[in-house]
Amino acid sequence: MGDRARYTFLMRIRFAPALLICSLAAACGGPKKAQAPAQAAGDARNLMIITIDTLRADRLGVNGYGAARTPAIDALARGGVNFTRAYATTPITLPSHASLMTGRYPAGHGARHNGMRLDLETPTLAASLSQAGFSTGGFVAAFPLDRRFGLIKGFQTYGDRLPHVSGGPAINERPGRLVVDEALAWLDRHRTDRFFLWVHLFEPHTPYGNVADPAERRRPAALRYDDEVAEADAQVGRVVQALGAQRDSTLIVVAADHGESFGEHGESGHSLFVYDTTLRIPLIIAGPGVPQGRTVSDPAAIIDVAPTVMGLLGAGTFDADGVDLRGALTGAPLPARDLYAESFAPLLDFGWSPLRSVRSSALKYIDAPRAELYDTAKDPGELTNIISAHLPRASALQEIARRHPGPEAATPSGNDPEARARLQALGYASGSAPDGPRGRTDPKDRLALASRLALVASGELEGPVLEATLRRILEEDPANPQGNVRLGFVLLDSNRCAEATRRFRSAVAAHLPSADAHLGLAACERAQQKFGAAAATLRDAERVEPDNPIVVANLGLVLSDGGRPADAIGPLQRALTLDPDLHQARFSLALAFARTGRRADALGAARELLHRLPPDAPQRPEVRRLIARLE
Repeated sequence: MGDRARYTFLMRIRFAPALLICSLAAACGGPKKAQAPAQAAGDARNLMIITIDTLRADRLGVNGYGAARTPAIDALARGGVNFTRAYATTPITLPSHASLMTGRYPAGHGARHNGMRLDLETPTLAASLSQAGFSTGGFVAAFPLDRRFGLIKGFQTYGDRLPHVSGGPAINERPGRLVVDEALAWLDRHRTDRFFLWVHLFEPHTPYGNVADPAERRRPAALRYDDEVAEADAQVGRVVQALGAQRDSTLIVVAADHGESFGEHGESGHSLFVYDTTLRIPLIIAGPGVPQGRTVSDPAAIIDVAPTVMGLLGAGTFDADGVDLRGALTGAPLPARDLYAESFAPLLDFGWSPLRSVRSSALKYIDAPRAELYDTAKDPGELTNIISAHLPRASALQEIARRHPGPEAATPSGNDPEARARLQALGYASGSAPDGPRGRTDPKDRLALASRLALVASGELEGPVLEATLRRILEEDPANPQGNVRLGFVLLDSNRCAEATRRFRSAVAAHLPSADAHLGLAACERAQQKFGAAAATLRDAERVEPDNPIVVANLGLVLSDGGRPADAIGPLQRALTLDPDLHQARFSLALAFARTGRRADALGAARELLHRLPPDAPQRPEVRRLIARLE
């Protein structure tokens, strides 16, 4: 399933009439910068990394795609070094970006799947450059990279604010043009500094194009994908052009976190398999100290970016699993090595077997219940499994793959309560689950089901078609937690809480590794005026995600609605500490203060809310009415 699958409903509980819980603040303050070190001769002064979510390497004109509309990216490749065989460590947004920023395989940074927080003990590129005196700003386009998951470490400014629609579901992405607008405003404030700027674009992730337009939806997905690649390229062009005079002193890296499948190996989207349709990524480095017009065909990896740019910036060494690619920039061959990749999405989303792979020269081994071995030089599409003819070699590669810790080691640190709670709920922290694929379903054996799940996750289905697809999924796999929670929200949206409650309870019982099912169940319980039950459900959700401000805020809202405003004040204040821009939480806090006779506190909360709301927010009149009643 795609990266949105685990976040689509995270903020879906809606409490009428006026205010909707919205997303996180755009920036955080950091400590005063150290004095930037003197720039060594020939070193780049600044760094800009642009990551394009879900971009296949073979959709760039510079890599031979005739229909490409990627002039900005192609120009960077022609003006720098293009690594044509670069690979991700996983086909999943958060862990892949964590590998880029830490130079480590997923087991080394702890974020084995979306929603599993980066181990904050792990050194990051942003933290190292911040300590070296760089101004650091990161601007991201989608919820999987929200600050709560740890990539904020080292960024003095972190732009992750997502838009919202009053009275509607949470929006978990934003257009690349808005990300670039915010990044360019930051750049203008830091032009005299030595800076590291990271820009993340969510185009061309699903859903492709405007799926609300029936005519648009009828166009082939691959064509709509190309349109979104073109939009991402336009935003790359904007941010590069905006460098202006800093262009000649700025090192630029363009990469993807993973690719995308359009039916190859029966997969639609990404995250389920570890074939090269989703592991191969573009990787381009251009700028000071980088020769122009060079193509490198030796295997490279996303974990190589951090140690390479640290060297090019003259900022010191960086402890990483990856290697410094500077030798390859000048024509030296890269050292022979094995490259590892994994996907724990099949396990953590569906209870199926996790997948690990090892690339060794031309051979690629996939550790699965039915293991696979491919000669990628002769068979780049990975269509012919040759394992029966190379059993000793496959066995050796399997041993290398299994040196990487399994799911019981996915917790970022022994003291991380959220990660530990998730793993305990799945049965791994206690060591009860096997470390490895044996005894679990091979994802290859559930292709039809996985394809339907990916279609649901893509966002391209709605209404009766979406409901029918979900029901078909659950006919085949009645306990599927994702299917149950998604159908639960479809039913909740059409006021069918009796069945929705059963679906949410099934997902909770299956230990879905997020609070989504609890949030849906609590919404149904509140709709049925079962405020005590809803509060208990949300307290259970806190054990799954202790620091989720949406869960905490909704607990406060339920307590207040249930006639316990004094008890609601603590959770609402805690939610606002976690996220000061949860506007409905602040409105409810004002009401709770008023209901408990704390008129001055209520007035202060209402005035603060009015100050924080955008000038055109439709909730402003209601807030003014509350202030007028309190004055």
